[in-house]
Order: sequence, then C-alpha cells, then structure tokens
Amino acid sequence: MAISADQPRPHVLVAGCGALGGAIASALTHNAEVWGIRRTASAIPRGVHPAPADLMDRASLAKVVPEAPDIMIYCLTPSTYDDAGYRGAYVDGLANLLAVTDTSNLKRLFFISSTSVYGQDDDSEVDETSPVAPRRFSGQRVLEGERLALASGVPSTVIRFSGIYGPGRGRFLESVMEGELNPDSPGPYTNRIHEQDAMAACVHLVHQALEGKPLDDCYLASDCEPVRLDRVVAWIRQQLPCKPPLSDGRRGGRGGSKRCNNRRLLATGFEFTYPDFRSGYRPMIEAIRRGRLS
Repeated sequence: MAISADQPRPHVLVAGCGALGGAIASALTHNAEVWGIRRTASAIPRGVHPAPADLMDRASLAKVVPEAPDIMIYCLTPSTYDDAGYRGAYVDGLANLLAVTDTSNLKRLFFISSTSVYGQDDDSEVDETSPVAPRRFSGQRVLEGERLALASGVPSTVIRFSGIYGPGRGRFLESVMEGELNPDSPGPYTNRIHEQDAMAACVHLVHQALEGKPLDDCYLASDCEPVRLDRVVAWIRQQLPCKPPLSDGRRGGRGGSKRCNNRRLLATGFEFTYPDFRSGYRPMIEAIRRGRLS
C-alpha cells in the first residue's frame, strides 16, 4: 500500500470480526490502525483494537467506534437464521453503525454481501450488472443491506462473495465423504471462493480505496471456474475414501444454478491464490489424509 512513512496510519473500522471479518482486520493491521467490533472483546484478533459492542445497541456502539475512520468494513453474519436474524445483521446493524459514526473522513464503506442476491436458476452467467431478484428472505435482506449502504451518502462498495470455503469450513467435504450428497447429472452450477482469497480480495480493494484509485460500487468475488455440483462431488470422491451416496442424499444446491463472472474484480489487478475448486480443496484433502494416517 502506497503510504509514506511520514503519513499517519489510516484508521479502519471492521464491524463483525468473525472468521472472515477477523481475517480481514488482521491483514490490515500491517498498514493501518484497525478497530474490530464484536460482542466479546476476547474474540477480536490480537493486534486489532477491541471495540466490544452489540450492533443492535446504538448506545454501546457510540462508546467504541473510533473517531472519523478512513475505511469501514461491514461484515456481519446473522445471529439467528430467520428473517429477523438476517434483518438485524444486514440492515438494522448497518443503520445503527452509520447513525453513530462520524463519516466526515470516510473514503469508502465496504459492505460484505453475497451472491444470494441473485435469483437466476437457468445456468446463465451473472455479473455486477445482472438483475437481482432473490427468492428467499435471506437474499432479500442482504439486498436490502446493499441498498442501504449504497444510499447512505458515503462512498460505498458492495462485495458479493459466492460460497466461502477453506480450513474450518469443511462441511461440504464432510457431506461428500458421508454420502450425504447424491447430485443429479448434470447438476446445477455452483460458485465458490476460498476464504483466503475472500480476505485478500477485500484487503486489495481497501488498499485501492486508500490509494485514491476509483472503485465501482459493486464487485462479484468468486473464483474463476463455475462448475456443476456433480463434477465437484465426483472429483472429491476420487481423492478420498467416501461412503456410497445415500439414495435420499441431497440432489442439488441451495443457490439456484448460475455462473458467476469475476472479470470486474480481476480488472482491478487482483490475483487468486486458488482460482478453481481443485486448487482450493487439495490442501484441505491433504490435511484430512494426514489426519487419517496419524
């Protein structure tokens, strides 16, 4: 990041220091003073200034937000997976944060979103300009949060991540190994991004904002190979001992069938460490193998 030694370190506020938000916050401490909002101070990564607060409580928020941050990153997950939980995480929490934060110096608000805002189920390609019409309440609330961020009056960028996977996010691998997935052939298209690339994409865009480079209001962050679910499952089954697929195993995905186009993100100069599912799952598969042999 092009910040000279005689310049003050930028101030970054990360609202939501869970797995992804915490990784983003930690990575940014190399070049910035970073504050992390989470209910439990001890869960905020070391090196990040703890800002323990409940985003549903404006009074507690007002006590911990840093003065006039340069960058805000809003990265929440629902506390409950119902409509109220999604509304709280993606809409009400953001409204509360904006209400108590001095945004006079804000260069960019980054809202961490999801490809769940797309409703396409016809194998079509989607990008940042594609229609958004989520069918489920979860995607509808995420989209509501996007629109709140973009209408907030501060420079804002939405980052729509596809399915995040990686170490500690191995439920999909476990499902294949247990035979819980028995997808149709051809299966629906699926899209994913390794958690390391998800973190790096956000950090990359933050750096661009701090350097004064122009940013679009939306980026679709997904790896370079949309792939049908049955192909992913078949490849994993070739790599690991797996139980036979259950006759009543899950046949399709939960996110429709679409192909996510990441060209806008690539055009910013971002490079993937794991550009496809094989490169991303191999280290996880090797870790499983080592565990079985130990």
